[in-house]
Amino acid sequence: MTLSASHLVLRAKQIELDAVRHLAERVELAGVVGQLIDALQRERGAASVYLASAGQRFEVERQAAVDAVRPLEGSLLALFSEQGLRTHGTSARTLALMAWVHLDLQALAALRLQIEQRQPTAHEVVAAYSRVIAGLVELIYQLAEAAPHPGISRLLVALVHLIQGKEAAGQERAVGAALFASGACSEDQQLRIVKLIEAQEHSLKVFEEFAPINLQSQWQQHQLTPLVAMLERLRRTLCTARHGTVLDPRLSDSWFEVASVRIAALWQCEVELVEALRQACAAQLDANQQDLRDAEGLLRQLRDNPPPHTDAVSRFFNTHEQLDAAPVLGAQPDGKNHRSDAHDAAKVSSLEDMLQAQTARLASMESELETARRALHERKLIERAKGALMARMGLTEEAAFRALQKTSMDHNRKLVDVAEAALALPDLVFGPRPDVHQN
Repeated sequence: MTLSASHLVLRAKQIELDAVRHLAERVELAGVVGQLIDALQRERGAASVYLASAGQRFEVERQAAVDAVRPLEGSLLALFSEQGLRTHGTSARTLALMAWVHLDLQALAALRLQIEQRQPTAHEVVAAYSRVIAGLVELIYQLAEAAPHPGISRLLVALVHLIQGKEAAGQERAVGAALFASGACSEDQQLRIVKLIEAQEHSLKVFEEFAPINLQSQWQQHQLTPLVAMLERLRRTLCTARHGTVLDPRLSDSWFEVASVRIAALWQCEVELVEALRQACAAQLDANQQDLRDAEGLLRQLRDNPPPHTDAVSRFFNTHEQLDAAPVLGAQPDGKNHRSDAHDAAKVSSLEDMLQAQTARLASMESELETARRALHERKLIERAKGALMARMGLTEEAAFRALQKTSMDHNRKLVDVAEAALALPDLVFGPRPDVHQN
């Protein structure tokens, strides 16, 4: 069946409407994922203190955190089932990430049993929970990358980087609390805290760039609070202590409290950002529905009252008219235009305006989307470059990221440019493999 121009216009608008509906569903999924990440971060922090203190502290807090996580696990898996049964709106990549998250969540039961028996170290538990959370963060990233609307996409970019920054803050809380609770300073863990602070600063800088003005102001105001100043003092205590220095275990509670206040402020920003996303989706959905109704009405009028064309054609062959005169649609033989003819011409013009407006709007959306996609693309390049350096040179994740940062500063190049070069020409950027001997 051949579709008419009107059907094609309406189909284009319907596709836009469906895309916003799917986007609203992804926002709801991202909201539940964010809630689960927050709960798992609390469980991770409590578990690290519990193990570092040899089971003497934070047992009640750890169990309360576990109880808070379990219903969220169930809610997320229910959404996974809904998404998996749909034939439209969910990519193969997204479904694959859902599968990995599903497996990670199933493995938590065995991890919790090991923690109860105090088998793993605090460091091992932090790493295990961080792997689970990393899969959830990657899922949110995938949801943001697929967003088709620029305004909503910008909010999703802000959300991705806010959650990344919050995760780095959560890891910092867990590592620092474990160090204080153990009473012993570790150079490796000190370096890890420094790296986590740097990761927070990078992610939250991008968050502020894409976040609404009110959330930017809200976060900046929090940075000026006394508890943040206290956190900075405790950071200095941890990061400047010499290897083997005895730490005061009592500071573990203070560290956990002030770090948690900061994470709570980030969580509040996340809650408000998700709500802003819901409202943006609802507003865009209403706008698209109204746009579709308007288009249907206009096309129905044009179909029911088609304008005359014969008179316009005859004007082209009227030798009495000036050769450079433009033909007037619907003109009468006496050269006069009647009101009805003007009305008909206006309707045709309205259709043309509608098509032109739609084209211009789509072009503008694409330009704005490009800005948001660029931020996500840069993040993906950096992650790929880190992975390549880890595999090629046997580096840890922290060491790989540090190598990229150092090269960026040494050569006065953007971090994303260094990451791209590392993927394309690794030997020129970082030299040959350590095990390659030159003659």
